[in-house]
Amino acid sequence: MYGLGLVGRGPESVTEITKAPGDRGSYTGRLGVRVHIAALPADHVVSYRGVPLTSVPRTVVDLARVLPFAEGVAVADSALHAGLTSKSALAAVIADCPRWRGLQRARDVTGFSDARAESVLESLSRVVFHQAGLPLPDLQVWVGDDGEVIGRADFLWRRYNTIGEADGAFKYQTPDRARAQLDRDARLRAAGYEVVHFTWPEITRVPAQVVKAIQLAFSRSGAG
Repeated sequence: MYGLGLVGRGPESVTEITKAPGDRGSYTGRLGVRVHIAALPADHVVSYRGVPLTSVPRTVVDLARVLPFAEGVAVADSALHAGLTSKSALAAVIADCPRWRGLQRARDVTGFSDARAESVLESLSRVVFHQAGLPLPDLQVWVGDDGEVIGRADFLWRRYNTIGEADGAFKYQTPDRARAQLDRDARLRAAGYEVVHFTWPEITRVPAQVVKAIQLAFSRSGAG
């Protein structure tokens, strides 16, 4: 309902329902329903078309507690980028329930999350870079040369004059898009930047190869 970014998850066959302790309503006998028993603070619940839902901050934190770190980051990034929550709101939810399982993971996810990430692919890439020990890049940076803006980089390592581009399918949907991308890359390289492109299959299946390509770009840049 919130449109949050999820990694490799289509429509779920199981509906998750939370009810308060002592609630007499029963869903346990219904096929495809998983019931959680938990006391929900009033400000963790909102109404959507008459249906009570956990709020966006509560939903993000709940997912961050149980999903792998990278997947939790994708959820948190998407919620922040869409303006559906804030880091302070996420921190407030965490503070409300200090004894939850998985809370440290939620803290880690919240601390690492960034509203500038524009896609799940970019979120996963950031985690890969972090876990590989690469310096953290700036995100969504306009770059160019001699006062001329050439384009916006998904990732920029300023010290190494290196740009990382997470290539979703939309970037090459038409021949004109593909030609524009090639022209942009040529102009960036002429301006002294190294440019490394990578795709969803590469960052999810062979992340070490992506990291190696970026490290080689750092070396070619001559920066130290």
